Amino acid sequence: MLQPELDQEDLLRRITNRIRQSLELQEILNATVAEVRSLLRTDRVMVYRFNESGGGQVIAESVDTNRLPCLNGLNFPADDIPEQARQLYLTQRLRSIVDLSAGVIGLSPLEPTETDDHSTPQPIHYRPVDACHVKYLQAMGIQSSMVLPIVHYDIQAQQAQKRLWGLLVSHHVKPRSISQRELQIVQSVVDQVSIAIAQSNLLSQTRQQHRIEATINRVSTLLHSLPTIQLQAALKETVNALGSSGGRLYIAPDRVNPRAECLICGTQPVFGDGDSQTTLEEHPVFVQWVTGDKTVDTHNGLSESNSAHVGCQPLIVNDLYQVSNLASLAPAFQGTSIRGWLVVPLYYRSSFLGSLSIFRSQVAQEILWAGKFNPNEKQHCPRQSFEQWREVKRHQAQPWTNYDIELALALGHHFAMAIEQYKLYAQVQALNSNLECQVAERTAKLQQSLEQGRALQRVTNQIRGTLDLKTTLQTIVREVRQLLDTDRVMIYRFTDDSHGQVIVESITGEWLSLLNIDDPQQYFSKAQIQFYQLGKLGVIQDVTQARLTPDQREFLQRCQVQAALIVPIGVGNPQAHEIPIMPDSLPYPRWEQPLWGLLIAQECKARRDWLPSEIKLLRKLADQAAVAIQQAELFTHTQAQAQQLASAFHHLKQTQAQLIQTEKMSSLGQLIAGVAHEINNPVNFIYGNLVYTSQYAQDLLSIIHSYQKYYPHPDREIIELLDLIDLEFLKEDLPKLLESMKLGSERIRKLVLSLRNFSRLDQAEKKLVDIHEGVDSTLLILQYRLKGKHNYPGIQVIKNYGELPLVECYPSQLNQVFMNVLSNAIDALEECDPDKQTITISTTVQSPNVEKNDNLNNSTVKLEDDHCSSPNHVVIQIADSGVGISPELQSQIFDPFFTTKPIGKGTGLGLSISYQIIVEKHGGIFKYSSQPGEGTEFWIEIPIYQPQSLEE
Repeated sequence: MLQPELDQEDLLRRITNRIRQSLELQEILNATVAEVRSLLRTDRVMVYRFNESGGGQVIAESVDTNRLPCLNGLNFPADDIPEQARQLYLTQRLRSIVDLSAGVIGLSPLEPTETDDHSTPQPIHYRPVDACHVKYLQAMGIQSSMVLPIVHYDIQAQQAQKRLWGLLVSHHVKPRSISQRELQIVQSVVDQVSIAIAQSNLLSQTRQQHRIEATINRVSTLLHSLPTIQLQAALKETVNALGSSGGRLYIAPDRVNPRAECLICGTQPVFGDGDSQTTLEEHPVFVQWVTGDKTVDTHNGLSESNSAHVGCQPLIVNDLYQVSNLASLAPAFQGTSIRGWLVVPLYYRSSFLGSLSIFRSQVAQEILWAGKFNPNEKQHCPRQSFEQWREVKRHQAQPWTNYDIELALALGHHFAMAIEQYKLYAQVQALNSNLECQVAERTAKLQQSLEQGRALQRVTNQIRGTLDLKTTLQTIVREVRQLLDTDRVMIYRFTDDSHGQVIVESITGEWLSLLNIDDPQQYFSKAQIQFYQLGKLGVIQDVTQARLTPDQREFLQRCQVQAALIVPIGVGNPQAHEIPIMPDSLPYPRWEQPLWGLLIAQECKARRDWLPSEIKLLRKLADQAAVAIQQAELFTHTQAQAQQLASAFHHLKQTQAQLIQTEKMSSLGQLIAGVAHEINNPVNFIYGNLVYTSQYAQDLLSIIHSYQKYYPHPDREIIELLDLIDLEFLKEDLPKLLESMKLGSERIRKLVLSLRNFSRLDQAEKKLVDIHEGVDSTLLILQYRLKGKHNYPGIQVIKNYGELPLVECYPSQLNQVFMNVLSNAIDALEECDPDKQTITISTTVQSPNVEKNDNLNNSTVKLEDDHCSSPNHVVIQIADSGVGISPELQSQIFDPFFTTKPIGKGTGLGLSISYQIIVEKHGGIFKYSSQPGEGTEFWIEIPIYQPQSLEE
């Protein structure tokens, strides 16, 4: 017997060591059932734990699954262990041993009654086992069992209280007897388990307290981190810490903040109007409940914690649908999953600050039972099967635990302190904000005055710095728009007594531009113009409410105007006067000068109340605009006079140049005409007698031929004379000589005709002439410059003449143009390579819609399109292969007296006069195209028939 006793003692020691080594209850229980089953050598050892309803669950088990099914995790109803038996387990710590083969049950109370001997262990008393108990054990498939109660003492309570925590149960499929010794060993193990349970509860409470403190620290950090109190984040942290689905923090109104505030998080109740954020805490039932009105029933699912102040008691609802007094609030929760509700009223020094509401959603519970049973009926007979049965309960409330309530109370205290700090901070912020607003307002006024002064200074500097009226007015409207921070500022100028248009504007955003818009509907009536002529102002704060005609209101709304401020601009300096808020409250003295225009500021976004300072500023800027207008008009008048003088001087200079050139050409024409006339008479005499001379010579030769025929043998003297004069040569050469004289006379006659054609003294008026004839005459006169000389091949002239009709023009003046252009071309060719000297002359007829040469330089040629009204034009293009004109000189070639030739070789008047002849005299086009190194081309275009306007 000694060895089994040693084994039992060793088991007790191992279990004690395992309990001491671990603080995790589940590990201790798993080790306990394994060691006890090893000691007893039974088929099953399990720990059964009671719940509040009286039922229980197997939470630890060691079983031989080949002999018995596993029951770990399964639940048993309260009826399986009657209330009487549970009381015996608790009061007497009754141990029971059942042996079905013997049909007896042994009962051994651990705590003896008053009559029992406390010094010796109580014996095991056997009696017949109940039939119901026998059937219950047989249904489980066991023949013997042992049950020991596990009693837990709450050592933290002021008075030690014990409660039935659970049972240690041993099952065996075969009959087995339990000795007194084994019972004592197992009881010792149970006692150690009770100690472990107490330690585990202490550990759980410590951990729970630690979690509470950690949560409080996190929330308090968010709540007390001034100046940024994070109430919303703290509410969210509270909802998460309590494992809830939503929450609300209601801050009651007070004197500083007359409106209540409500912060929400997660799932929320919804009232019929959908405004749950402001109506839940203001509902009468909620107000009565939170303020501690005892007319609200606190039973049937609602409980209160014990607190010193009735208002500080948390209001706990495990299932709000079971509280009849909250029935009026229940509809707000029906559309949600909320079932549990915890409310912590927030007080600080007896002052109600608000409430903290936490919502807990319903859950679905799943319970594994050891055998199916009807929970609504008591079991009158044992179940026949303990197979696993799954029961699912939906829409179940999650009860609030002591941990939840303790944490909610602690957090509510911190929320109350934070809200008080928040309100105090808000008061301070309000005072600071008010002070800052006053400072900002005064600073803004000073800044506004400074900006206005700077704006006036900028406008004054602009007026002094420039005399350009548009630039000054544009500066004024830009400064006004920026200073008044308005949408559109413009200046409207009257063109007559009742009409005008916008000449400058400054707008911001995408508003409609009114620049250059006129007033077709006479928006400013005569009465209004007289109103502004008196110096009065137009103040429109709201277009829809202003005293306007329907047409005026429609016009302003079409221009997107909501409010307007209108200040008159007079061309004189009106007397300074105070400006009232209402424009028509006081009459102003009439201005000495007429009304020039209006300075208008418009608001397009919304109506606007114009301030007196804004009106005064606009008035000052209107006065500055009047000064600028006077200066600009004076400058314009002076500038116009200067331009007239400059134009007269330029015209005089051109007239002098034209007179000089005309006189020069006239003298040259007279000289040419005189020379031509003097040459023409003897040439005509010679040319006319050459015919008779030729005839006479032919007759004399015929006579000589007859003499030779009839007198073949002349005298010696005649023969010597014939040999001397070489009669045969004379007969052969004399006709040739006479023909050469005829050709020379004809050439002289043509030259005289060319001189007469060029001078055209008999054609000073417009006539129909052949353009080609004038070009050829000019080329004939310049022939001596075109011919080659020693080591000079000459200039090649290429004629590309088209079919031209007779052109109505001034022939002598047009020939003068050809002479100037061709002379300049010859001068340019003398400076380039002799092997590449060509002049190309092309003539064409083109219609006005024919595209002109885009390469021609029009930079210095002013095209008078109204002069080119005839249906067709004649174009003469004269191009040379010279060195071209440098780009820096091309803009000056038509200027009078401009020349690139050396002194004494050019006057600089040729092209200038040619330009006047073609453009002004003939209404044509005179332009050029030149590339350095590639030559120059002149384009001469005149109408075939001169327009009537030119004739007049």
